[in-house]
Amino acid sequence: MAEALMRKVGGKSALNNGVITRMGDSLFMRARYVSRSVTELFDKPLRPFGISSAQFVLLSMIDQAGSITRAEIARLQHLERSTLTRNLKLILCEGWVEEVRDNADGRSRPIALTNAGKDLLLSAQSAWLAAQDEAKALLGNDGTMALISIADRITHPIEGSSEPPSSALVSSAD
Repeated sequence: MAEALMRKVGGKSALNNGVITRMGDSLFMRARYVSRSVTELFDKPLRPFGISSAQFVLLSMIDQAGSITRAEIARLQHLERSTLTRNLKLILCEGWVEEVRDNADGRSRPIALTNAGKDLLLSAQSAWLAAQDEAKALLGNDGTMALISIADRITHPIEGSSEPPSSALVSSAD
């Protein structure tokens, strides 16, 4: 069977004549590259604070909610359970968030930011904003608008909608 896959076609293996050779041009590969590149732009300045960009976003979401369950976080951020668990583990161990008994119903354990978590967010905020500016500069205004528009369409699909993308993220993107 392996021989059939590696059969030569015009001097090249069958795998080199099809989809595999065009992977670098695929939307998937390009989207992954953009994702990794933008993530690194945010992760790098947050490293001195001992946190990743995914964890910073998680802390920000918890802060905005006041208290929130793991299921609510996973649903809002479109995260798989294992990814959420991995990111929550560190911020729980560091004492940046804690389980709260208020609003607990026995089936869920809401979590909320601690004072240490609030301090961390405040300290790392300037690094986050600098990364946001760097990402906007790298993407340019058209790229920033396109990325926001695509994300808005994916997260809030409304058929036939002509709503403009979220403008809060675009301001000062030159």
